[in-house]
Amino acid sequence: QVQLVESGGGLVQAGGSLRLSCAASGRAFSNYVMGWFRQAPGKEREFVAAINWSRSRTNYADSVKGRFTISRDNAKNTVYLQMNSLKPEDTAVYYCGAKYGVVVTTSGFGSWGQGTQVTVSS
Repeated sequence: QVQLVESGGGLVQAGGSLRLSCAASGRAFSNYVMGWFRQAPGKEREFVAAINWSRSRTNYADSVKGRFTISRDNAKNTVYLQMNSLKPEDTAVYYCGAKYGVVVTTSGFGSWGQGTQVTVSS
């Protein structure tokens, strides 16, 4: 199993940017598709973005397409989420997840980190 630690959250005004990081340790990072999810108060956790090991495949939720970019540095065992043009509705706890395998999907992730809070003020 892989262990994940997120960082980079904070308070930002609408229209601003943040970059989240997720550091992985444990099992071989190359064996996992990595994903970002978020959970707003009173709502279920939802898929945000995912990327495969070779970075040849990515997938995004419609709500973040064109604003968020997922990337990974396999040498550093780290996955990133660059968030631009942030909106108040992006406010949530953001979690990093890992899914063993190569197929980029929106479900089947686990090994969740502790999450990092992102708050976007209007």
